[in-house]
Amino acid sequence: MKKSNEDIKLFSTDPSLKTNVSLDKIKTTNVNILLNRVRAQEKNDSKKKILFSFLMITVISVISIITISN
Repeated sequence: MKKSNEDIKLFSTDPSLKTNVSLDKIKTTNVNILLNRVRAQEKNDSKKKILFSFLMITVISVISIITISN
């Protein structure tokens, strides 16, 4: 695959190429945003696990009470 002439070399030593780099073409992602997203997802997963466990215990308890009372 050939590189086109429009590719920008960010680590080039030629100063004339560095002037062509615009900030719009460089995209960065904030690490804190990503970490907060992971923490929120883990928190939601733990809430779902707790809810599922509570529902399973409730269902098993109701079934056992019904069978014992008969």
